[in-house]
Amino acid sequence: MVDIAVKRAEKLGTLPDEDKLGFGQYFTDHMFVMDYETGKGWHSPRIVPYGEFPIYPSAMVLHYGQATFEGMKAYKTVDNRIVLFRPKDYFKRFNNSNEKVCIPPVDVDFLLEALKKLIEIDKHWVPGKLGTSLYIRPFIIATDPYVGVKVSDTYKLFIILSPVGAYYAAGFNPVKIKVEDQYARAVKGGLGEAKTPANYAASLKAGVEAKKEGFAQVLWLDAVERKYIEEVGTMNILFKINDEIITPPLGGTILSGRTRLTVLDIAEELGLKAVERRITIQEVYDAHEKGELQEVFGAGTAAVISPVGELTWKGKTIVINDNKTGPTAQKLFDTITGLQYGTIEDKYGWIEEVTKL
Repeated sequence: MVDIAVKRAEKLGTLPDEDKLGFGQYFTDHMFVMDYETGKGWHSPRIVPYGEFPIYPSAMVLHYGQATFEGMKAYKTVDNRIVLFRPKDYFKRFNNSNEKVCIPPVDVDFLLEALKKLIEIDKHWVPGKLGTSLYIRPFIIATDPYVGVKVSDTYKLFIILSPVGAYYAAGFNPVKIKVEDQYARAVKGGLGEAKTPANYAASLKAGVEAKKEGFAQVLWLDAVERKYIEEVGTMNILFKINDEIITPPLGGTILSGRTRLTVLDIAEELGLKAVERRITIQEVYDAHEKGELQEVFGAGTAAVISPVGELTWKGKTIVINDNKTGPTAQKLFDTITGLQYGTIEDKYGWIEEVTKL
């Protein structure tokens, strides 16, 4: 077992008001850091005070974007435990992203140990109000001081923590989504299935324009034919048509969401029929016209389940389920959050306890 050095902060921060957390605005007192060097591997794991760190202006991440990140959460349960939800699945996806951009893999079991130790130190930052959580952001950056396109020989890995509330200002209320038919985000063989900064930078312009028009997010179509549905900018998307939940398959252009996976894993037990298949935006609009489109909702770590009340495509808006949260979205939200907050027994082995309070 590798020792993790700990340097504690001399002054602790002030805990934010749990009613005003927002998302990604506050950070805990400490962070985990580890270095990589070719020939030496990952080394020098340590927990240090959260703060700035030195980096060369020529660091390769700043010029060529060789970086990855993840996002998961810790929860305070009703019986006063701090738990993680499917953490090894998230770290495995982290390594999948690393492989896509030639970053050395990390040991999943060791990262989980390091994360638990970090949360134990900053456990008083985990909010307790229902709907709040501690967001966990692991990320890796290439640090070679070199201006030239190559694979870096040195990297830094960080884990930072942030107490958060609802991702969308609307909370669990239905959101408005614009179907993007002008810009393209990803093509097969590219970075669409990786959590890497370039993947998200490609979505910014469309997202900014959509928000100016009053939408919460954009729904991406495939970049080749511009008709097959892929994903929303911050979550996977699911459609309930004629009592069947349909979500686009993983084909190299969309993220393998852990919440999406959870929905597929528990659907049958909840009495829901769920399938992965290609679906066009025209099929969705046709189903709405026939009265067969029952619900649309997103699934993602940040928002868990997010009902969609309106879709707008080429200027035509359809309203789903009278702009109300549907029973399927509600059932999935209640089940997943019930597992996370400890009100539903974990029969799946997804909950990893960090500590008891």
